[in-house]
Amino acid sequence: MLLALAQWLGQDIRFFNVFTYITLRAVLATLTSLAIGLLCGPLVIRRLTEMKIGQAVRTDGPQTHLIKSGTPTMGGALILLSIGVATLLWSDLSNRFMWVVLLVTFGFGWIGWVDDYRKVVRRDPKGMSAKEKYFWQSLIGIVAAMYLAFAVSAQSNADVAHLFFGWIRSGFDMDLPPKADFIVPFFKNVAYPLGAIGFIVLTYIVIVGTSNAVNITDGLDGLAIMPTILVGAALGLFAYVTGRADYSRYLLFPHIPGASELLVFCAALAGAGLAFLWFNAYPAQVFMGDVGALALGGALGTIAVIVRQEIVLFIMGGVFVAETVSVMIQVVYFKYTKRRYGAGRRIFRMAPLHHHFEESGWKETQVVVRFWIITMMLVLVGLSTLKLR
Repeated sequence: MLLALAQWLGQDIRFFNVFTYITLRAVLATLTSLAIGLLCGPLVIRRLTEMKIGQAVRTDGPQTHLIKSGTPTMGGALILLSIGVATLLWSDLSNRFMWVVLLVTFGFGWIGWVDDYRKVVRRDPKGMSAKEKYFWQSLIGIVAAMYLAFAVSAQSNADVAHLFFGWIRSGFDMDLPPKADFIVPFFKNVAYPLGAIGFIVLTYIVIVGTSNAVNITDGLDGLAIMPTILVGAALGLFAYVTGRADYSRYLLFPHIPGASELLVFCAALAGAGLAFLWFNAYPAQVFMGDVGALALGGALGTIAVIVRQEIVLFIMGGVFVAETVSVMIQVVYFKYTKRRYGAGRRIFRMAPLHHHFEESGWKETQVVVRFWIITMMLVLVGLSTLKLR
């Protein structure tokens, strides 16, 4: 929005041409979302408190969490508000990748909003049923995956439509250009062609899987938001490199025209996340809720697919992966031992993983900060793939 205004004013006043630079707009997007979050945070928290939208704490969880009962939740709406306004103000609204990320983010946010609303406002402990939630996540994920399968190889939406209908005419058996290959980091020329079907399946898994992984991680004050900020900021750098023909050629990355604009979205995400952390730091004044966790996870997954860095997302988001895997292992092992021995047994003292460490004697703040440190190290490893190959 403001970019279009700056371009118009720049025809007569050269100073305004400075706002056409993506890096400056990314900085301004960060500051804008940060300011919106900090200014609107107290108002949102007060409104949520008045509406008695309080968190219901699981009784089978750590006993130290019982004092958190009633803390306002659905604070993720504040994050989405900050990201949405900052992105619309400072991004190029003609960029097709920007709209895909925004639609996935707010689509998953809508799913989380409905789930949270049913739980805390209607006092329905089940919220959205697992099948209903998974259906809507899958619908959004599949639509986004089908579009991105052809968008990363196209120059415009017209090209996307041409490739899509060509795929249908081919009997759903069509190879995609090399820039859509599955890239293995740390190796110069190791990439595997997926084909349209393979790309769609992988993209679906990454988007839906990352969304749920962030949601599972969101269990302690500040635990999920800082890794999201760090991973999102790193993906912004990958987007900037991938969208630049000179940088991508030098670093041996596929050039995806238009991907660099996602740096503005990632910057807005970082600013909004920092503002939310101001109120979510221990002891939290507000919780993110599914509305924030599902949305942010979906955004990270979508950006990683666009910049062709699915494995790097897996590395940098190692905390999200570990949290999710811990739940899967716990459930599978419990069911297996219950069927074999008549009584379920557990590998972890409690799942997800952060509760295991709490039950092992770590304080909540220790778990959170140590998980932050681990994420910082993993993000540095991920960033090293820009050059180490």
